[in-house]
Amino acid sequence: MTDREAAQLLAGLEDVLLLTHRRPDGDTIGCAVSLCLALRQLGKRAHVLPNEDAHHLFDPYFEGVLAPEDFLPQAVVSVDTASLGMLPKSAKPYQDKIVLSLDHHGSNERYAKHNCVDPSCAACGELLFRVFQHLDLTLTPEIALPLYMAVATDTGCFVYSNTTPQTHRVAAALMETGLDAQWVNKRHFRVKSRKRVCIENRLVEEMDLYDQGTLAFAYVTQALVREFQATEEDLDDISSFIGLLSGVVHSVTVKELKEGGCKVSLRTDAKRLNASDVCARFGGGGHPAAAGCMIPGTPKQVRDALLEAIEAVRHG
Repeated sequence: MTDREAAQLLAGLEDVLLLTHRRPDGDTIGCAVSLCLALRQLGKRAHVLPNEDAHHLFDPYFEGVLAPEDFLPQAVVSVDTASLGMLPKSAKPYQDKIVLSLDHHGSNERYAKHNCVDPSCAACGELLFRVFQHLDLTLTPEIALPLYMAVATDTGCFVYSNTTPQTHRVAAALMETGLDAQWVNKRHFRVKSRKRVCIENRLVEEMDLYDQGTLAFAYVTQALVREFQATEEDLDDISSFIGLLSGVVHSVTVKELKEGGCKVSLRTDAKRLNASDVCARFGGGGHPAAAGCMIPGTPKQVRDALLEAIEAVRHG
């Protein structure tokens, strides 16, 4: 489905429920909130489904948009969600009712009745901005701000390799509405808790290096979380940290989960190693330079499994 077709579909929907993905990031939340506000401007009743995994960093964006318990949607739309397996538990009752999936992941499984997917977009927010161009919509600062947050967070404040000239054009158009970009960027990129700084220090101390220091593994264990009494807000976007170290080309952040197993975030130089291909071997996916998956086992067992997968992809 094209941008224009997605816009036409959205214009015809009523009583819309918007779904975000499990362990939501800024892109999925920003898109859901922005789309919710846009649909309301068009005279629709729309709400964002509360996501039990969302942490307090995103609380300001959710003000006034979360669905009440008695809301009965006629249409369900997902944003930035590549597969049904990425939905949180709260969204499972709606997984067979999704009429439109808006996404930028090449690994999108086309699970919705209609799918608007463009992997060339740096963020789903970039795709949604294009969809908005085909709606009878006034782009207000209130609608633009969460969309700007979506694009900024998925590009690491416009420094990741997925950032393109078009990404900057979208950001500029959003900023021209008068939104407070400084507030967004300071909140998500310029402020760290003391716990976060201590955790980053420990990650460097305990990381494993391979391939002459170009491949790094960092471990966010449950013991580390308990030691610092870290919250999800303290750990926000922790997967991007280890790749900042000089000499590191590919970085893997292994986050041990309370329920067992580990969540893996892989960041690579896509020309040398396709992150999505590695994670696909474990049922995950994402983008060539940034992907994720879930792997059972202890952090060290997960590291060993990933080392094998990385070698297989390199020589496959």
